[in-house]
Amino acid sequence: MVGNVAVGGGAPVSVQSMTTTDTRNVSQTVDQIDQLASAGCEIVRVTVKDLESAKALCYIHREIEIPLVADIHFDYRVALESAKYADCIRLNPGNIYKPAEVKKVIGVCKERGIPIRIGANSGSIRRGAKKIKGLTGVSADMVSGVLEYLKIFEKEKFHHIKISLKASNIFDTVMSYRALAKECDYPFHLGITASGLSFAGTIKSAIGVGALLLDGIGDTIRVSLTADPVEEIKVGREILKSLGLRNFGPVIVSCPTCGRAEIDLITLAQQIQEKVKDFGKPVEIAVMGCVVNGPGEAKDADIGIAGGKGVGIIFRKGKVIKKVSENKLLDEFMKELHKMV
Repeated sequence: MVGNVAVGGGAPVSVQSMTTTDTRNVSQTVDQIDQLASAGCEIVRVTVKDLESAKALCYIHREIEIPLVADIHFDYRVALESAKYADCIRLNPGNIYKPAEVKKVIGVCKERGIPIRIGANSGSIRRGAKKIKGLTGVSADMVSGVLEYLKIFEKEKFHHIKISLKASNIFDTVMSYRALAKECDYPFHLGITASGLSFAGTIKSAIGVGALLLDGIGDTIRVSLTADPVEEIKVGREILKSLGLRNFGPVIVSCPTCGRAEIDLITLAQQIQEKVKDFGKPVEIAVMGCVVNGPGEAKDADIGIAGGKGVGIIFRKGKVIKKVSENKLLDEFMKELHKMV
C-alpha cells in the first residue's frame, strides 16, 4: 500500500507522476499536485534533495488527497526525515548503497509501516556487476545491482517493496524488467526514463511500458516526459485504457481518412473527443469517414458515425439507427450516446 493505493497483488495498475516544483515551496508544490490529481494522477512523487525539503513534506502531505512519495538520492539522512511524513520512500541503489545506511532507512519505514521503492536507473547504477544470463551492459548491471540490494532488505525481513529498473533505451529497460521478473515477485514500477519531449517520449513510453504490460509485468507506471507533468498522466491513462487494463471512459476508434471521405472527419472526431471526455461510461465510439469503414469494420463499436456526402449515419453494434444531415450529425450522435447512460 502506498497511502490508500494498492500496488501489486492484483490491484489495478496505477498512474503516477512527479512534480517539477521546488519542494521547499509548499504552495507551488501543492498547486501542481492538485492539478495532477485533477488529471487522474493516483500517486505523486516529489524530489527531496535536503533536510529543508524533507521538512516541507509535513505541510505538503496535509494539503493533498493522493499518496506522497519522497524521492531520495545520496543522503540517507534525508530519507530518515522524509519517512516521518511521506507515504513511500524511493531509494536509489546507485547512490545510497552502504548497508548500515540502508538498514537505518528500513528501520524507520518499518516503524511507520510505509513501503520503499528500490529505484534503479541506468544513469546511476554501479557498473561491472555480476553476469546475468541473457543480459549484457546496462541491463545486467541494473538487474544484478537490484538483486544484491534486495539482500539487505530481505536480511532485515522487510518485504514492503516495489522496484523500478529504468533506462532511456527501450531495449535495456524491457530486458531488465523481464529478467528481474523471473527472479522475484515484488511489485514493479514501470517507466522509460528521460524518454524525451512529449511526442517522442509518448511513443517510447507506449512501446516500452506497453510491451511489459502485455507480458503481465508491471503494477504502477510513470511516463517520463520533458513536458508539463499533466501530460504524463494523460499518456499513462491512455496506455492503460488502450490495453483494457483500466476504465477511463470512452475509447474512440476513428479511421485515418482517405480520398473516399466526403465529410470533415478530423474536425468531427475532435469535437466528439472533446464532448465525451467527461463521459464516464466505458463505451467504444467509432468515427468513420465512409461506408467502407462504417458499420462493417466498426460493427463491434457500441455506437458510431459513418460519413457520406453531406450526410452521415449513426449506428449501434453495426446496425444503422439514424441517417442525418452533416450539420446535425454531432448533435444527433450526442443524443443517442446519452441514451446509453
